[in-house]
Amino acid sequence: MIGFIVAGLVIGALARLIKPGKQSLGILATLLLGLVGSVIGGTIANLLGTGDIWELNVLGFVVAVIASVLLIGVAEGIASSRHKTAH
Repeated sequence: MIGFIVAGLVIGALARLIKPGKQSLGILATLLLGLVGSVIGGTIANLLGTGDIWELNVLGFVVAVIASVLLIGVAEGIASSRHKTAH
């Protein structure tokens, strides 16, 4: 379980590095989205039969990074639209 959390944090950091442009999300939000992406990646890898959801494997890691990049993009879109509406 601790390995899963650490992997999620690494995935969040990688996703932030991969996503281009200025990012308005804080580090805590990025890391939490990395954890969510890690769960998504593990679930998809499990559904494809490459291993258990809590098992670290290459396919799960790649899917987790992709999911985290997408989640960060969506979260930033929501945050920026709220910021524009407030002004």
